[in-house]
Amino acid sequence: MTKPILTTLLLTAAVPTFAQTNPTLPTTDAAGDTIVITATRSGEALRTDLLGASVTVLDDGALDQRQTRVVSDILRDVPGVAVSRTGAVGGMTQVRIRGAEGNHTLVLVDGIKASDPYTGEFDFGTLLADEDARIEVLRGQQSALYGSDAIGGVISYLTLTGAEAPGYRARIEAGSMGTVSGGARVAGVSGDIDYAVTGSALHTDGYPTAVGGSRDVGADNATASAKVTWSPSTTFKLTAVGRYGLTAADTNDSPFGPPVDSPGVRFRNEAFYGLVRAQLDTGRLTSVVIGQIADTTRDGYDVADSFSLPAGQPIVHASGDHGQRLRSSYEGTFRFGTDRVKQSLTAAVDYEDESARATISQSGGFTGVRHTRNTGLVGEYELTADDRLGIGASVRHDFNTRFADDTTYRVQASYKFDSGTRLHAASGSGVKNPTFGELFDFFTGRFVGNPNLKPEQSTGFEGGVAQDFGSGRFTVDATYFNNRLRDEITTVFDANFVGTPVNLPGSTRQQGVEVAAAARFAGGWRLDVSYTYLDAPQTVQITTDPTTFATGTFTGQAVRRAQNIASANLTYAPDAAPYSATVTVRYNGPQKDVFFGTFPPLLVTLNSYTLVNLNATYRVTKQLEVFGRVENLLDRTYFEVYSFATPGRAGYGGVRVRF
Repeated sequence: MTKPILTTLLLTAAVPTFAQTNPTLPTTDAAGDTIVITATRSGEALRTDLLGASVTVLDDGALDQRQTRVVSDILRDVPGVAVSRTGAVGGMTQVRIRGAEGNHTLVLVDGIKASDPYTGEFDFGTLLADEDARIEVLRGQQSALYGSDAIGGVISYLTLTGAEAPGYRARIEAGSMGTVSGGARVAGVSGDIDYAVTGSALHTDGYPTAVGGSRDVGADNATASAKVTWSPSTTFKLTAVGRYGLTAADTNDSPFGPPVDSPGVRFRNEAFYGLVRAQLDTGRLTSVVIGQIADTTRDGYDVADSFSLPAGQPIVHASGDHGQRLRSSYEGTFRFGTDRVKQSLTAAVDYEDESARATISQSGGFTGVRHTRNTGLVGEYELTADDRLGIGASVRHDFNTRFADDTTYRVQASYKFDSGTRLHAASGSGVKNPTFGELFDFFTGRFVGNPNLKPEQSTGFEGGVAQDFGSGRFTVDATYFNNRLRDEITTVFDANFVGTPVNLPGSTRQQGVEVAAAARFAGGWRLDVSYTYLDAPQTVQITTDPTTFATGTFTGQAVRRAQNIASANLTYAPDAAPYSATVTVRYNGPQKDVFFGTFPPLLVTLNSYTLVNLNATYRVTKQLEVFGRVENLLDRTYFEVYSFATPGRAGYGGVRVRF
């Protein structure tokens, strides 16, 4: 967005906007400083240099320059984040923050809590990158703002408003593995209506994910979203958001060993998200009322006996589940203070009804509907002074119909010196309620849920220093974090090798260091670097000798979380030139994984790997550009999840038009 358009938008929107569920907030302020909307429930968005917590913003420029098609790919460039995908595009993709589990990450899509209510986790394999979108990754415990799920942090994915990115966009590309993808967007402002309609789709024939196999595992992904804001006056606005996502992907079975070619085996994930938000300003007080829904249906198709895979065995509708979340909120913020010292008090009430059921259970599991209802009360105080000091504190109490009531907190502070040095720190607590699957799932001879599970609890702190050299031409930020997880949920196995989830006694600690640096050089060069060191011990029950079925426990670095992860993006984009290019290098250190070829599983080690991607764009005219990229340029063989093969070198090219 150009500065004149942004300035006009900020002046006409006299009412500050609310963070958690407002999908209409601009990405920068009138001065061009980056702002975030996930770190507060107050009426003011926060500048990143006034925030005590660690946050990374991936704007639409970053997504475009790195030619991001699947959102989880660019998350690999965020400090503190580990990504693992099971097989090809469309496969189950988990994102872990600071050593926490995948279901400890709260995900917001256009302001809507988007995790699957049945599994209690968001599958990033279902999220394509839209034209003109941005991502915020807020690290550290955020349950004081959001309640359950935000132990590791919050990832917020937002499509830009019509005022931010007006016009028409269309993209089409094709490439390796029979891949075709595209996206389109229509957005703008007409009178008192701001609108943005987007759509993305991807088809791939895939590749063999079974090592030594020949069956291509492909996928079809599609998303469509619409976001409309009506502002009939400077004191009132009404926003509606609708989003639909469909993933239909092949998969392979793992019958007591590595995955094998499994013709016809597949799954289908369909999700609908909706939000309605009304905001009224009455002077110093801003009131917001919100209603939202997340509805997810997942179906699996398999052979009748997936453990023996007899020749000619017919494909059956083997599994199915449905989850729905209805959420309503009231948020009210009172602002006071002076131009130099700005303060706000916020009170919020959240009511949430989650329901889930197994629609198909071939093992005789319960197929009725179960509900968990929760009411959360939030109080928050914020202060900024002289554009250099930021202080925030929040507390939340949750009343839950299934679990014990819980209170969480968060405090944070940031101070910026004239020298360009900024000190920042935060501390807080988090909670994660057990999922419906952990509580009630049933699979004959394999798994029995535990309805007596307690929520997992986390406390932690972080502290860091950021330094700006040369008015933003070079910045570096280093942060140390230390978290403690209690009542951790893990699966134990009885003498018959039947697994049951339990809460572990005691606690585990996750600590580490995150470093992010950015440099801008003359001639249009930019370098972005991130590095994470993670110490995250975990205790799991494993098979120590598969020949004798001897079992034991392992305590060490948690699975699928490498101790060392790094990335670098070097971009060349001269202002007056019609071309640009980006080289991306991503390193993942060695890590542990578990393999369920036995019960309990085997513990294995995955080797480190380094991947290189190369992207280039050429602007033919003001409206037309061509682009291409090569992924895994060095054709490395590697594993993100044990025994699931990953793609080799792949190339893609396409065109984009803008009006």
